Amino acid sequence: MTRRTALRSAAVLPVVAAATPSAFPALAQPAIAPPTERLAERPLFGAVSWTLPNGLRVVLAESRRVPVVSHYVFYGAGAGEDPAGKSGTAHFLEHMMFKGSRNVEPGALSLVVAREGGQDNAFTSRDVTAYHQTVEASRLALVMRMEADRFAYPLLPEATLEPERAVILEERNQRTSSNPRGRFWEGFEAAMWGPQHWHGRPLIGWEDEIRAIRLEDLRRFHEQRYAPANAVLVVTGDAREAEVRRLAEELYGVVPARPVTPRQRAEPVPAAAQPRFVQHDPAVREASFMRSAMAPSLTWGETRHAWPLEVLAHLLGSGSGSRLHKALVETGLATSANASYDSETVGPGSFSVSATARQGVPPERLEAAVDAAVAALLQDGPGEAEVTRSIRQLTAGALLSLDGIGAAPRMLGGALAIGLPLETVEYWPRYLKAVTRQQVTEAARAVLGQPVGTTGWLLPGAPA
Repeated sequence: MTRRTALRSAAVLPVVAAATPSAFPALAQPAIAPPTERLAERPLFGAVSWTLPNGLRVVLAESRRVPVVSHYVFYGAGAGEDPAGKSGTAHFLEHMMFKGSRNVEPGALSLVVAREGGQDNAFTSRDVTAYHQTVEASRLALVMRMEADRFAYPLLPEATLEPERAVILEERNQRTSSNPRGRFWEGFEAAMWGPQHWHGRPLIGWEDEIRAIRLEDLRRFHEQRYAPANAVLVVTGDAREAEVRRLAEELYGVVPARPVTPRQRAEPVPAAAQPRFVQHDPAVREASFMRSAMAPSLTWGETRHAWPLEVLAHLLGSGSGSRLHKALVETGLATSANASYDSETVGPGSFSVSATARQGVPPERLEAAVDAAVAALLQDGPGEAEVTRSIRQLTAGALLSLDGIGAAPRMLGGALAIGLPLETVEYWPRYLKAVTRQQVTEAARAVLGQPVGTTGWLLPGAPA
């Protein structure tokens, strides 16, 4: 869950309901947010961090605006750590972690949280797996106790393995197999990275490999990856440091320390497995274009390009003022045009541009227009005003992160679980504001002008 995703999620996260109406007599009104210029000079959340003797890192970001807390445990292991031939292991284990622990009956954690008026869930990304609850502030100890028990002593009962496999296969069917765009994206990623490269495998796993996962695979993954030294506990909201320290030591401090298997991912591919990927599907009516290029991140490659690439993605394809919108949408060639990039990832990332052709526009004409827009940017670089506008709009996202309870834990935990320092989150407006026009130009030429990438089309019609 990267910073960009966390900010989008925060915008739609509902406020948790209390167990009793009196717990929320009146929700506090949002404070007047400081100007973005001032945000660059101070930490966004003012988080404090410490490490327990067993290696677990604890992060607290206090906010007393509403009597609510969010409690997250991030593990530094995701789909990128799936064993060879067993894609989907990390996600499968996430499901099985809801099957009870030594002191919590199967399904009881979610039931208790719901009865308290809270919300709980989990997610698996390429880089992390996280489990989280949001509850009324006085219930923090309750969810910490249950999550710590799941951390240390999950049951992973054999009798639930096959029923849960069926649930996962149905989830895959709904999200991918029966979804034309899901099928296209899965094929596109495999075309760029290779179907067995950790970056090219689907997060949920290939169907035949999901069927091959055994209980011992899940237990081994838990033993190797779910160690305190490979986890981050994040608490945000109406909590006091002294109390969080006491509870963390009492409940999580007893989780046994054990060695961590480090991430051992394959090197990035020297060239795309398929430089061009075209898929026809009778279920789609509009032609969709996608192009991705391998890009450095904050953890890999020329890391100095990471922040400029964030600015580049915005000015190239984020909204009505972007270059691709002007070149494609305003000219009537496309109904939408976008660019995307996330710097907070383990290993190489992807810089992508995409567009949906307006009906009647030939795919080759749209692709030529994309090529022309990118070529002009590479030749002349962006304008100073473009860079300034993009930085201003990107840092305005910091205001959104301060206005809710959803973004802080995901931003903090997601960054720390992949090895980035706390300052990466606390001062990201400062890093963005320091980006120059020249740096954006250099980053664009380094990424969009290099050969490791794939161009894809999802087209209407029956497969050839």
